[in-house]
Amino acid sequence: MIGGWKYKPEIFDINNSLANTSVSNTHSLGQILYTDYIHVFQISGMILLVAMVGAIVLTFRQRSGLKRQSYIKQISRERAEGVEVLEVQSNKGVKIDD
Repeated sequence: MIGGWKYKPEIFDINNSLANTSVSNTHSLGQILYTDYIHVFQISGMILLVAMVGAIVLTFRQRSGLKRQSYIKQISRERAEGVEVLEVQSNKGVKIDD
């Protein structure tokens, strides 16, 4: 659209653009995008698709030494495994192991 005056002078005709007010800006932008620049639009979509698949592949690779979250273990655990009730004496400090 920006360089249309250089390559296609018929895209921006001041007399024609003022007379046709029944077409919205969104409709005219879509018409130009899907007729004149369809190949560029399709290529950019393919580049975005390849980038998305590449990001997914890099995320799901197996690496050793990492802790994995197991949602099955989190859902199926019992209260006794996750909560421990302690008797704490008042006015006593916390013992930190060195």
